[in-house]
This record gives sequence, structure tokens and C-alpha cells, in this order.
Amino acid sequence: MDGVHPIAEVLSKAAGGDFPAVDGGWQRVAPWRPGVEGVVAFTGHAFLAVDDDVSDGTLVSLSPDGFGGASNPRLVSRLAGTGWIDALDIILVARGAGGEPTLVPRSDLRNHPRAEHATSVRSDVTTFGYAAPDDHTLVTLSTGLGGLPEVSLETDPAKDHVGADVVRDALTLIPEGEVVVAACAPGNARALRAFLSAGFEPVASVQLWRPER
Repeated sequence: MDGVHPIAEVLSKAAGGDFPAVDGGWQRVAPWRPGVEGVVAFTGHAFLAVDDDVSDGTLVSLSPDGFGGASNPRLVSRLAGTGWIDALDIILVARGAGGEPTLVPRSDLRNHPRAEHATSVRSDVTTFGYAAPDDHTLVTLSTGLGGLPEVSLETDPAKDHVGADVVRDALTLIPEGEVVVAACAPGNARALRAFLSAGFEPVASVQLWRPER
């Protein structure tokens, strides 16, 4: 997978059931997006995406490991400095469904808080929703973790949408068979159930930060 970021490669392999070795180890990789760093942790193996102003010796001194050490709040706080730190999320993967999309571009939803959050940590953010102008259900499609397509969503509480159905509709925005990722906070059980019901599978965790060191 020449030219593919290591995080995209490992997540794509995980989508096919091929996971990193459960060896307690960790690897350093370059950030996939300027100004955003993070730790992606699998069962027993972790990846730290940190810019090169942090030395290898500094990382080693923070005692990262694949058994939770790489996600230690003290390590994350040290690397983030005074910068913004995101919540620890579950990474879920699925494959695009292709076909005729049910969702349509909705530029009027571009200032939605979820779209603004996506813009702060992802690239090429596009907003979609349903055609009815009074329906404010939002789906964002971005270049996200490792450069893979990443979706997020928020249903309109005034509409009778089932979350899993919205997720399935979001998958029609992705070419059939292409790996797509989503990040979901463990405490957001409603959203997590929706992604799982629509066929997403949990493979890892991620915590992002925008460093100010």
C-alpha cells in the first residue's frame, strides 16, 4: 500500500480481521494531518502519531506501551501541552455500500457544531442530509483517521429517524467495498448502538489532540 499512511494501512487490515500483534509494543508514526496528533491503540499494540519536534527519547521516557500505557492521560497531557485534547473514542470500521445515495449535499448545515468539530480535526469535510429543508439531520464525510474516509452524524430530534438507518444511508456515500471509519465516545451509547446495528465493528481506540508545546 505505497503512499498510504501507516494508520490507514493498519485500520484497513483490521477491517479484514488482520490485527497488529498483541505484543505490548508501540510504534511511532508521522501525523496524518498537520496540527493534529494522536494515539491509536489496538489490543496489545499502539501507534503514536507525533510530530518530529518530540524526540524518540522523550516518547520513551513517557513509558508508552500497547497495554494501555500509550493512552495514559499523563502521556497525552504531556504531549498536548496547553493544547486542546479530544475525548477518548472507539474506532469503528465498515465498508462503503455504494449505490444511489439517499443523502444530498447540505451546505446549509456547514456551521453545525458537529461539522465545525469535524473541520478542526479532519480534512475535506462535506456535509450531507436529507432533502427536506426542515430536516436538520447531519452527516459529515471527511478525510479522517490516517487519510481514510470518516463519517459522523447527528439526527434531528424533531424528526423520526432511526440512527442505524442514517448510518446505513451514510454508507451509500462511500464506494462499495471501500473502508470507512467512524469515531464514537464510549459513553455515547445511543450512537454506538446505531453504528453497530448498521454493520460497523469496533477495532481500536483513538485520542486526538492539537498540541501547543
